[in-house]
This record gives sequence, structure tokens and C-alpha cells, in this order.
Amino acid sequence: MSAGAGERPRLRVAHVDEWLAIVDKPAGLVVHRGAGVTGPTLVDELRDLLAGGEDPARPGIVHRLDRDTSGLLIVARTEDAHRALSEMIRRREVERTYLALIEGRPRSREGTIDAPLGRDHRAPERRAVGGRGAREARTHFRVLDTLPGDTLVEARLETGRTHQVRAHFAAIGHPLCGDPRYGHPGRHGLARQFLHSTRLAFAHPMTGERLDEHSPLPVDLNTALERARAG
Repeated sequence: MSAGAGERPRLRVAHVDEWLAIVDKPAGLVVHRGAGVTGPTLVDELRDLLAGGEDPARPGIVHRLDRDTSGLLIVARTEDAHRALSEMIRRREVERTYLALIEGRPRSREGTIDAPLGRDHRAPERRAVGGRGAREARTHFRVLDTLPGDTLVEARLETGRTHQVRAHFAAIGHPLCGDPRYGHPGRHGLARQFLHSTRLAFAHPMTGERLDEHSPLPVDLNTALERARAG
């Protein structure tokens, strides 16, 4: 079912079996409960579907998306699947691909941003290159479309640090369009950063089956993209 006017789009289950599920998260939905989080979370909405892990506040969660980042996310349904998926994420055996609209035009049509990320010393809610507790972080990208003032890119994560795509593109002078934390809010009418988890691909940890799920751009990002194309 589609959401009515003014309603947040609904959470969609793209794949489910006895061990895991791949869900398509709408923007505005927090993955799990934390400090300052009110209202329903993805864990709340999927409570009967999730299992595994040591933290009762986030059963089944093996990786996350920011509140206002939409798209595909893997969750575990059993303890064994949680352990296996967590190890696959750690060993970088899950292909995670994003679509992002960035301000300006990068100097090359493809490349790798290899820059460790940690907490920004001046603003702990942000991540910065070389920040406090910095850990290795790599984002591969390629240009999909060059627009009058912006660029549509495909970003592929090698690591999965908090705010990685957002902080990395901001660090090279091309923040995500609409990003209220790292760029300029409101660009092209956006109420959030233009970032969408569009593809997840991996070998099922229990069966070996190749899973390859795709998620199209949601309405708000499609609208912003058309505005960006119009210049």
C-alpha cells in the first residue's frame, strides 16, 4: 500500500526467509532506540521478525542507515544468522551500493575516497576526517549523470562508518544535496540528504544462494533529481 498525503512511506520487506530479511526503510524511520529517539523505530515495526545479537534494544540489527537515509537494510531472524551476517559485514562480503546527488562536479568520473573518520572535535554529532577515534573508511564512487550544478553518483561502501558517505563527500568539497549536517539544507526542495541505499548483494550465509535486491529512488528524491536536471 502507498502512503497517503503527509504520511511517511511504509517500511517494505523486499525478501524474507527463516534466517534473515532485507527491508526497504523509508526516510524518517530510526533503526533502533537510542538517546533522544521518540516514536516508532524499525526494530519496533519488525519486533516479531528480528532475533540475534547481545543488545536487547537492537535485536537482529547487523548494520544501520541514518534516520533520513532511505533504502535497503539486512536484518537477522536467528542468532546464527546474526553472527554470520555480522562476520560478513566485517569481512566486507556484502555489496552495499548507494545513490547520492552531490553538489558540484568531482574532478574524476570515478575514484576512491580513502580517509579515516572519527568524531568531529568541534561537533561530536558529526564525523570528520582524522576526527577523534578515527578508523579506516573507504568509499568507491562513479559518476552516473552530470547535471547543471550537481552530480548523480553511485557510491559503494568498502567500510561502513557512521555518516561515511555524507562525511566523505563533504570532505572533498562535494556535500550531498540537502544535507542539513554536512551541506546546505533545502537544495532542490529536499527535506533531507539525497542518499538512498539502492542495492544489497551477497551470498546467503546459510544457503549460499546469491541475493541481489534493488530499491528504486523514492518520490522525494526523484522529484529533487528532476529539479536538479532542470537547472
